[in-house]
Amino acid sequence: MTEVRVAAFDELDARTAYLLWQLRESVFVVEQECPYAELDGRDLEPGTRHVWAADASGPIGYLRVLDDGDHARIGRVLVARPHRGHGLSSELMRAALDLVGDRPSVLDAQSPLAGWYETFGYRPDGDEFVEDGIPHVPMRRG
Repeated sequence: MTEVRVAAFDELDARTAYLLWQLRESVFVVEQECPYAELDGRDLEPGTRHVWAADASGPIGYLRVLDDGDHARIGRVLVARPHRGHGLSSELMRAALDLVGDRPSVLDAQSPLAGWYETFGYRPDGDEFVEDGIPHVPMRRG
C-alpha cells in the first residue's frame, strides 16, 4: 500500500530527504542520462512543497510544487521504474493540484507526456524547447 505525503523542506527528516533526492537522481540523472545539477536550491525555499508516495521500502514517486509568485510551478514529477503503469503519477498530480487549488500553475512537460498533463487541465503555453537533451513543452493551467 502506498501513502502520499506532503512536506516543506524543514519538515523532512534527514533520511527521507536523502531518499527523495536519491530517487530524483536515479530517474533524472542516471536513467535519463542527463548529467545536470539536480539539486538547484529550490527545494529549500519556504514555499516549496515536496509531494511523494512511499511504500514499505521507501519513496517510490515524487514531485514538487514551487511558489513562483503569481503562479505555482509543478516539477520533478517521477515514479520509480518498477512502480510505473499503476496510476501513481496521477495520484501525485491530484495531490499537487489539491495544494495548488484555484491558483494558476505551470510546468515544463517532457514532450511525449504533454497529452497526459492535458488530462489535468494543462494546455501548451509556448514553443517546444530542449532542456538537457530532452524536448519539453511549457504548459499552463488556470
